[in-house]
Formats: sequence, C-alpha cells, structure tokens
Amino acid sequence: MQPMRRESPYPMVPVDEAQRIITAHAAPLAGEEIDALWAEGRVLAEDVLAAEALPDVPKAAVDGYALRAADGQAARRVLGELTAGGGEQLAVGPGQAARIMTGAPLPPGADAVIMVEQTEERDGVVQVRQALRAGDSVHTVGQDIAPGALVLAAGTALGPADIGLLATIGRVRVRVWRRPVVAVLATGDEVYEPGAQIGAGAIRDSNRYALLAAAREAGCEAISLGIARDDAEVQRQAILAGLARADVLITSGGVSMGTRDLVKPLLAELGTVHFGRVAFKPGKPTTFATVERAGAAPALVFGLPGFPVSSLVSFEVFVRPALRRLQGDARPERARARVALAEPIAAPPDRPEYQRAIVSWEGGRLVARSTGAQGSSRLLSLRGANALLLVPGDGQVYPAGAELDALLTGPLVQY
Repeated sequence: MQPMRRESPYPMVPVDEAQRIITAHAAPLAGEEIDALWAEGRVLAEDVLAAEALPDVPKAAVDGYALRAADGQAARRVLGELTAGGGEQLAVGPGQAARIMTGAPLPPGADAVIMVEQTEERDGVVQVRQALRAGDSVHTVGQDIAPGALVLAAGTALGPADIGLLATIGRVRVRVWRRPVVAVLATGDEVYEPGAQIGAGAIRDSNRYALLAAAREAGCEAISLGIARDDAEVQRQAILAGLARADVLITSGGVSMGTRDLVKPLLAELGTVHFGRVAFKPGKPTTFATVERAGAAPALVFGLPGFPVSSLVSFEVFVRPALRRLQGDARPERARARVALAEPIAAPPDRPEYQRAIVSWEGGRLVARSTGAQGSSRLLSLRGANALLLVPGDGQVYPAGAELDALLTGPLVQY
C-alpha cells in the first residue's frame, strides 16, 4: 500500500489551460466512406458540392396557371394540365394558359404562374384577376442550388435536413470522420454493479453507466470495461485492455490523494500525464494523459473523479468537446449564453464552480434557476438541469438579476 500523500505533485491548472492542452491532442480520427442516406449524427470529412442546378428547369412555385405576363389580365384559353411528374408536352402562346401543379416544369412560351385562387375558369377559359410580371411564382434554374455550389462544408454534423440535401443532390456515399471508440472503467473496492446486493458503505456504480450514456450521446461507440478493484496490477491490466480496444479511455475514481488512488501513478507509468488537477468545482482531481500505441494514434485518457456529479460535470467541460473534435466537428463546444439569476448565488472563494441550473426564456431574457444543493455526490442536482452556470471563484454574492455565463447542455425550459 502506498503512503498517504500530503501534497499533490501536479500543479493546479486553470480551466482554459486544461482545455487548451486537451485540444492540442484531439485531432480528428481517420475518415471513412459510408451510406450518405443513413449518416445522421456523423460529421463530414469533405466539402459536398452540387453537381447540377436545382431546379434544373424553371418550375411552378404554386398550383395555378402558366401563362405569358405580357397578356395582362385578358382572358386565356386553357390548353391542358401540367403535373410535376406527368411529362405532358405543350407550348403556351399569346392568349393561352396551361393549368399547372406545384413543381411542374414551366411550358415553353410561359414566363409566369398565377395562383389558382386569383383566377376563375369556365368553359375552358381562365379569367385572371391580377396583373403579373414575368417570373412571378416561378422557381428559376439554380434558384435553390447553383451548379458547383457548396452544399455542406466539412465539419458539419449531419442532421435530418442535411440528409435531405444529400438525397436531393443525388449523393448516396459520403466521407465522414470515424467515430471514436470510448472505453469506460470504474475503480474501487467499494463499487458494485447496480443489481448487486451491497453492504454498509458500498455504492452502486452509477458513474460508469452515466459516462457510457454520455459518450454515446456525444456520438461515440462506447464499451464497458467493468469495475477494477483497488489493486495496482488489476487496474494496470484493465487500463491496458481499454487502450487496446479504444481511442479514448475514461476512468472513474482513483484520482485523488488516498492510499488507494492508483490511477494517476499508473498513467504516469504508462504514458504522459499532462495535468492532474484543475482549478474548478466540482472535479478538481480531473486528470488528462496520453498513451503511445504501436501502429495507432496516441490514446487519450481522462481520469475523472469518483463523485457522480464531479464525474459528469468534468465530462461535459473537458471530455465531450474532445470527443466531438475527434469526430471532426467544426463546433465541438456547447453553446454559451448570458443568463440572469433567478435567486442569489454565493460564489466559492477559491475556484470557479460549474453549478447545475435550469435555464428558461422568461420576460424576453434567459433566466437561470439552481437545481438545489450542489454537493458533488448529489446526482439529483444534474437531473433536469439543462445548463452549467459558470460561477467565478471570487467569493462574491451574486444577487437575483445578476448575469453570468452558462453552458447550455439541453433544450430550454418553458414556464
């Protein structure tokens, strides 16, 4: 058993410095080509350009009549009907019109479309109730997308509209960044599976399952490494197993100053510890390391605290942006907003704190409410939270109505 340490060998780095260090080691993984029509959630590794104009021919923007604007409001003889996929052939001359459906190609001779609501047809003759100009209610060639136009840029996280765009321009294969594989390891003699019978002082392993879910939400493939007891060789083998299977290893617990906190010494033995403490609450012992691997990029390792809230908050602040960067996301950070406090908040005197909050839109501004007691072990403080409130470590009391920055981690709440 190692002796109790009285002082950490790792200097305490500011949050922004810790984030800068991680960013320097979180380059996108290799690209791969996949089915574009099932690529939602993936991040483009290439610019997608349009091969052709959209629309490719002038088309009706509304249901109505295709006609010549120069004929004014004179009555027109209706030649027939054009539908979007019908393939009908006709040409519109002076004093003529064609009934036309939305999306149908404009017939030769016509230069405008009038809405059916602005006409009256009787006995094959349509009366126009409104003067027109050439181009009215017509989608022109290339109006939506010009040939060679940038449709989607590399770094775009693909959503439903993006999949629709890829289908629209006929892209059925697309190059994306590979998703990181993230392995999660829990540590501790006191930690047991959630379904196990436990004795006094033992705890159920909430961290590993919460972190696995968080990694999946961030777009990664997540694998569980189980629980490693407080034995240096057991944890060494578990860490090595994770490094062999994953791009990123996340450990839970074992990073503080106790005699059974083995993770930091093991990471220092196996790789390079870039920082071992961060000046923020909750999660001061958060650790970041890299481990070289033969034939592969260095693995990123995050040693997160054992307290459930500290673990998840540290994940949000440090791990999630790195996972998004590994996927090539051009915007890996959570959105940040200025919010007004619904009630006073007392800032800690020494370190900035990321307090759990519920942010809503009220009275024309964003308002933040605390989720209650902010203890590191109280996982309920994260339940329902949609933001992390950035409280400076200046010891001040911020009154109701004061404004602070917040990371928005979920949808806004409506009251």
